[in-house]
Amino acid sequence: MRTPEPQAHLVVVDDDPHVLGALRFAFETEGYDVRTCRSGEELLASPPRDGDTCLIVDERLPGICGLETIARLRALGVDAPAILVTSHPPLQVRRRAAAAKVEIVEKPLLDATLGQRVRVALASRRGRAGA
Repeated sequence: MRTPEPQAHLVVVDDDPHVLGALRFAFETEGYDVRTCRSGEELLASPPRDGDTCLIVDERLPGICGLETIARLRALGVDAPAILVTSHPPLQVRRRAAAAKVEIVEKPLLDATLGQRVRVALASRRGRAGA
């Protein structure tokens, strides 16, 4: 088990309560402070303000999709690193994610890839803040 740096926050957005519970448990076990939302609209109603936050957003959400949620957060000035979680993303989603500098982690989440990407995103953000 790897312990993150102090003050590391995650916001996980997924409409599946089982996925939310599993990700919350896994990341809290690693020492992260985890907030969960069941839709993009829920997250947009109370966007993150902490500078040391990483977003994990499912692409297929009820209402607005994950990439649109991230785009709206960016328009609000939220520049937290974001990871898009989805199954078999079509080329257009891959292109939009790349253009928005959003990482994609494909489902099923069976290995340590998501956790590794979160650690890299937060470390990269800290590096930019210290530069």
